[in-house]
Amino acid sequence: MIYNSFDNPGLVKVLTFLQTHNTEYLSGQDLSDVLRISRIAVWKHIKKIQELGYTIESKQKLGYKLISNSQELLPWEITKGLKTKTIGQQAYYFDSIDSTQNQALKMSNEAANNGTVIVAAKQTGGKGRSGRKWVSPKGGIWLSVILHPKFDISITTLFPIASALALSIAIEKTFNIFPELKWPNDLTIKGKKVAGMLVDVSLESNKIENLVLGVGINFDVDVKQIEKTLRGTPNFYGVASLCEQKNNIKPVQLVQTFLIELEKIYETLNKRQTKKIITEWTKRSSTIGKQVELDTINGKIKGKATKIDEDGALVVSDKGKSSRIIAGDIVHLSK
Repeated sequence: MIYNSFDNPGLVKVLTFLQTHNTEYLSGQDLSDVLRISRIAVWKHIKKIQELGYTIESKQKLGYKLISNSQELLPWEITKGLKTKTIGQQAYYFDSIDSTQNQALKMSNEAANNGTVIVAAKQTGGKGRSGRKWVSPKGGIWLSVILHPKFDISITTLFPIASALALSIAIEKTFNIFPELKWPNDLTIKGKKVAGMLVDVSLESNKIENLVLGVGINFDVDVKQIEKTLRGTPNFYGVASLCEQKNNIKPVQLVQTFLIELEKIYETLNKRQTKKIITEWTKRSSTIGKQVELDTINGKIKGKATKIDEDGALVVSDKGKSSRIIAGDIVHLSK
């Protein structure tokens, strides 16, 4: 099942009317007259709306009344009232897909898809960094964002760090909790992973053609089941779920807030104001100041993580010698 934010005008019209009149019953004839569609079309849209997770009460002689909204990240819910210029103004929803990242990459060359968001209720082949599997059951937020950046190729390595910062700010604003940022692109709560980022970049003649950001958020997932699946895999350090925090936040609230914060940071990068991002990321980092061990293509590196450079590289110092690491698996050795 696939939906997008612009191809279902009849369904969205019926739904919007029910949402704006949710204190009263609306007859099929009323909906037909106001929306200028047949009563049969109204009935079909109502049935589809119910299938999508909205609760609609139906009473003879009274009509239809919306009782509650869907918990699914449906595209018209993401775009509705979203205060961004580009990011998230178009959205696609899949009830199941191999990977939102794969789908976004297929669509990424089209100029019209700049800012488009691909969301899935679950992924059967979710991707993490370095080709690792990302367990993506129903209850999580699994999405990819297509971007056509103006910034220089040198900033691409900073982008996942900046995106993690945007998500951290969004979680703070919606949940009032403060996740830590683990280099290069993880968010943690009490030392356990709650979200991660993945970036695929297409280059042509030393210029960025497009960039696809993949985001995985353990929103309301079975932590024990995921840990059972992942335990024993390299660099595993536990799983957290946002809804363990017992906040009554809807998934769409977090997604909309994240897209707003992502666009702010994206515009900051386009203006090459990288210092501001590095400063804010460092304030929230669980890595800086720690003794760490990194597994890189050049072997293992140990030392104290002192800072990140303007390109997102982690600077590690040991016995007076400093190393810059652009990519690698990291383990925190001290608290």
